[in-house]
Amino acid sequence: MNAVFRLAVVEDLPALLALEMQCFTTDRLTSRSFQWMITRAHAQLLVAEQEGQLLGYALVLFHRGTSLARLYSIAIAGEARGLGLGKQLLQRIEACAVEHDCAYLRLEVRTDNPTAIALYERNGYRRFALIHDYYEDHADALRLEKRIVQHRDSRSIKVPYYPQTTDFTCGPACLLMAMGALQPGRLLERREELQLWREATTVFMTSGHGGCSPQGLALAAWRRGFRVRLQLSMAGPLFLDGVRDEHKKDVMRLVHDEFTAQLQETDIERMIGTHLDLPRLLQAGGQPLVLISSYRLTRSKSPHWVMVTDCDEDFVYLHDPDVDHSQHRQPMDCQHVPVSHGEFEKMSRFGRGKLRAAVVLSPR
Repeated sequence: MNAVFRLAVVEDLPALLALEMQCFTTDRLTSRSFQWMITRAHAQLLVAEQEGQLLGYALVLFHRGTSLARLYSIAIAGEARGLGLGKQLLQRIEACAVEHDCAYLRLEVRTDNPTAIALYERNGYRRFALIHDYYEDHADALRLEKRIVQHRDSRSIKVPYYPQTTDFTCGPACLLMAMGALQPGRLLERREELQLWREATTVFMTSGHGGCSPQGLALAAWRRGFRVRLQLSMAGPLFLDGVRDEHKKDVMRLVHDEFTAQLQETDIERMIGTHLDLPRLLQAGGQPLVLISSYRLTRSKSPHWVMVTDCDEDFVYLHDPDVDHSQHRQPMDCQHVPVSHGEFEKMSRFGRGKLRAAVVLSPR
């Protein structure tokens, strides 16, 4: 079908409403909703027309602070069905999402709409959840997702993936991945994951078990024979702002002081206040563990370690060791996760003090 695709304008409202009436019996978009989507929403409403007749539309919403877009609605006129218009709209919406720095496109579809389900699955979408009583008429919905940006594998060094096995071992899991990248064939085992945590923990964190400090992770890597660079935006004890109990703060300061004393007995390179030059580090074979705020991923204000596997002109690619943080994804979906450079800059500054921390491993 030789349709013309363009962004919707307010003058399309009558045709859009007529198409909505033709295609849906419930959960219809109203004139007010369409007008909002066209003029004010963080969204794109794409229409397809032929000889001045509107034959279909697709509406995609963008979520600020994430790499996720949502296909909110798609509709195709009866006379245009079976001609490949649905596939063309999907392809163009995916391109729009990529232009907005999105790496995933997600959607909901009625379980009693096999034609639409087949369209999505033919085009690479996979089911990951079932939502009961989702629509106005109480019908269930399938939730589907597609990764629309793939890792182009520009580095010669392959970084193995290891998912953390506890809520508090993201740092050790990343350290295992970094060591595995530099020593191919190295076993990535839970026994060592927990041992690394014991060596690197700050004892207390915002809640639950203590997480691992950059100093502790750097020391653990150095003890295992790796060359280590520690990059920080500040030199003092970290994460104190998230702890109210003065006793806990005292313990964290003592642990930090001990780590600092141990660092002085090593050849670990320490850099305070410098910018993390990822392209140069990666090109030199470095394996960077970077501290991020998980808020931009999960709306949870907690520090989280990720492993940077690659970067190009568009994205920084991450191994996220926490599968549970990744919104119903599988372990394979947490590997080489593309994040735009702008979003990575924001998420790699933690807390009110905009803390930046990285531990970079290199072979000796």
